[in-house]
Amino acid sequence: MDIKFIQEQTEQLGSRLIELVSSPAFYSQIGIIILTIILAYSFALLLKLHSPLLKQPPSKGPLFFIRNGIYQIRDLLFPLFIILFMMIAIDISNYFINQTWLVRICEGLAVVLMIYSLISRFVSSLFVKTMIKWIAIPIAILQVFGWLDLVTSYMESLFIEIGNIKITAYGVARVMIFGVILFWLGRISNNLGQKVIRQQETLDIGTREVFAKLYQVTLFVVIFILLLQVMGINITALAVFGGALGVGLGFGLQSIASNFISGIILLLDRSLAVGDYIELADGRKGTIRELNMRSTTLETYDGKDIMVPNEQFITTSFTNWTHKNKKQRYSINFQVAYSTDLHKLFEILKQVVSSHPKVLSGPDLPIEEIADAEISGFGDSGVNILIEFWMEGIDDGEHRVGGDLLLMIWDALKENHIEIPFPQREIKIVKVGEGIKL
Repeated sequence: MDIKFIQEQTEQLGSRLIELVSSPAFYSQIGIIILTIILAYSFALLLKLHSPLLKQPPSKGPLFFIRNGIYQIRDLLFPLFIILFMMIAIDISNYFINQTWLVRICEGLAVVLMIYSLISRFVSSLFVKTMIKWIAIPIAILQVFGWLDLVTSYMESLFIEIGNIKITAYGVARVMIFGVILFWLGRISNNLGQKVIRQQETLDIGTREVFAKLYQVTLFVVIFILLLQVMGINITALAVFGGALGVGLGFGLQSIASNFISGIILLLDRSLAVGDYIELADGRKGTIRELNMRSTTLETYDGKDIMVPNEQFITTSFTNWTHKNKKQRYSINFQVAYSTDLHKLFEILKQVVSSHPKVLSGPDLPIEEIADAEISGFGDSGVNILIEFWMEGIDDGEHRVGGDLLLMIWDALKENHIEIPFPQREIKIVKVGEGIKL
């Protein structure tokens, strides 16, 4: 009985297939599909040959990242046009032939081709590739053959209830799939958006950082809201709970909120910028490497990072050595013997200091920036000498000058037989009566 039933079903299926294949509507759909493929290929080729953004690889310049991204999608034009023209072909086939099943199958296969092209061209993450191959493509194939609704209905029937909450297998799968897609797209959009913002050279670096951080925060808030919608959570119902939670967190996270607001203020008022050399009130120094919304990272010349809360820059004083002017003035102090010819000494010192390649020198400099030597006072053991010079940058790291100048001055003093005196004391012995008073 079973064998006979199977034979009957097989015969009916075979007869149905023969009827479909031999019908004029079948060959009409094949003709529409071939015409659609030719049109899609022609339009794609036409755009590749005549569009300035798709004709050849972009050269370096403004918005290079975006122009290069547009050029990269040129290989997706063919499957994209197939999908678009297949949608039109379905309406045409339905109107003239009253059959669309074969065109719909080809449209689904075009979607699969589009997904596979996207994976091959743009996805480098092995995890995302695996997700698309084993989830996105099977879903597209189910849609092609009209089985997707049956599968989703079956997954809806698999559920567990916890109180008033109903969790279905379909809901869990949907949240997992869309969650992965949203966070993957969010990461790509975040990297792309921040890169584009930071490449806008018409904006100063502080403004660029503000927009980059605000873009990042806004993007992830949007992703979080979309994920809540996918999970079926009513955002309006969360508003009251979020308000109460916000009050509690406001007290508990007051310091974090203060640093966050301080970070925005610092970026907006442009008192700090990446690359500035900062000296804090407690004496710590470093170059700003990162300006974050919570803290600022100072990199010292001995390889350490100092994490400074942004609030500290608002509530305490600090010294910004290089924000407006990269030129810095430094001084060197030492003593020479009272017997020294100071006129000769000053000329020697000016020549020695000006000869250093890092020290600013030349006839075009203003007089206050020319290296100078002068008397700063008279000491117990000798004459106090002050040397002042200007240089670009900070006297440390790759611009370290002070140590070199001290050695050069030492060599010049020895060469010209100029003494740096030892501490001297004069003792007089005075006789008073029979005793001796020192």
